[in-house]
Amino acid sequence: MEQFLQVGVVASTHGIRGEVKVYPTTDDVNRFKKLKTVYAQTKGGQVPLEIQQVKFFKNMVILKFRGIDDINDVETYKGCSLLIDRRDAVELKPGEYFLCDLIGLEVYEDSGDYLGELTEIIRTGANDVYAVKTKNAKEVLIPNIKDCIIEVSLDKNRMTVHLLEGLL
Repeated sequence: MEQFLQVGVVASTHGIRGEVKVYPTTDDVNRFKKLKTVYAQTKGGQVPLEIQQVKFFKNMVILKFRGIDDINDVETYKGCSLLIDRRDAVELKPGEYFLCDLIGLEVYEDSGDYLGELTEIIRTGANDVYAVKTKNAKEVLIPNIKDCIIEVSLDKNRMTVHLLEGLL
């Protein structure tokens, strides 16, 4: 499991006083109000940034970092992912998972046959779709719905699915 989880991506600067517009990649944008520190993933590594102020504008989060008061100082973070330490993550309910923890799971059909490896999660408006690379190097797209996803076990690194007619 990854130690750091992405909560957003710095889209651009905002104003001249060192604020940034962040595209949130978390389900709950209000969680930014509770965060004290995020880590910018730069080419040189992770840079800790202390959050001083949080505002919301349309679908974006406006962040002001402590000690960064000029547009030129914050410009270097454009395009960077903002990460949090896993221990600062929201508590998950039973049956909920962080998407990054699902990547790499071995996927089995409910008949017990090995299908392949979960390689990508496609976010759609209705539900997520799991891309599974089969042993034949083909791709199967499986919707994340109750009829298809039977069981997820992170401990066993395994997902069991029911393939509806037409998915193969």
